[in-house]
Amino acid sequence: MYSSVYLIFSIVLISAVSTIPPIFATDHIVGANKGWNPGINYTLWANNHTFYVGDLISFRYQKNQYNVFEVNQTGYDNCTTEGAVGNWSSGKDFIPLNKAKRYYFICGNGQCFSGMKVSVVVHPLPSPPLAAVAAEHSSQNSTAAAVPRPGFRALAVSFALIWFGSSGL
Repeated sequence: MYSSVYLIFSIVLISAVSTIPPIFATDHIVGANKGWNPGINYTLWANNHTFYVGDLISFRYQKNQYNVFEVNQTGYDNCTTEGAVGNWSSGKDFIPLNKAKRYYFICGNGQCFSGMKVSVVVHPLPSPPLAAVAAEHSSQNSTAAAVPRPGFRALAVSFALIWFGSSGL
């Protein structure tokens, strides 16, 4: 009796967990191994990255030498911190990108004029691939064999482990 209840509970739990979509956030380190320093083309760096809602942008620099301000476009264009919406000075600043919009960051101690500024466009999270949705829809209306989703494979393996692993109870 116990093993049957355990098995049913396990299947329900695994089924519920397997339906949760994976959440992956990327930590974009500004300037990569060069960090947040003057004389680096941060526009080129930003253009080589794709930012999504939920990602982080990180600034690494010498704590007492530089800082980071989030500003509006005017502050970015003119290198001013007036009306800044955030500032950081830890030397290892992790800033969440929580909205789909353009963000503007500058160094507020005058180094903005030496190129220490970056603007990034944050996109909404992408939808599931259209081909996968279309394939799932078409397999419901045809006699062709459906290709199992990756979550199904994990569920099947878990089920087998529970089934054969619980036989000793």
